[in-house]
Amino acid sequence: MTSHLLVPMDDSGPARAALEYALERFPDDEFTVVHAVDDLEAGYAGEPSAAATEDRRPDVFEDARAIAEERGRRIETRVLEGQAAEAILEHVAEADVDGIVMGSEGRSGVSRMLLGSVAEQVARRSPVPVTIVPTRS
Repeated sequence: MTSHLLVPMDDSGPARAALEYALERFPDDEFTVVHAVDDLEAGYAGEPSAAATEDRRPDVFEDARAIAEERGRRIETRVLEGQAAEAILEHVAEADVDGIVMGSEGRSGVSRMLLGSVAEQVARRSPVPVTIVPTRS
């Protein structure tokens, strides 16, 4: 039975490692790669919001498609609006998603307490199973 997995993507090594892991580990599943754009942060940086530029396609999708094509796979892509963890969880609640595979920076100590972790927030609150792929050394 084919599952539909969500892979959050940003421009980081852990995100790429998570996509590579997912494509190798779940060869028969369907994938949607998502990238969250926080309009509030973009506004402060002087950039147009995602809503104002509907045709905006983050470069991370080009990387994700290249990773998938190397393995003879196809992926769907989608831009989400909002803070990353919240946007991911909203999408999961609205879409037919069976699981999430995501990377983690592996923060610890004070850094983790002060900055939090998108992966940790998603794992704690997700209604579907979450696989967290640690940073490869």
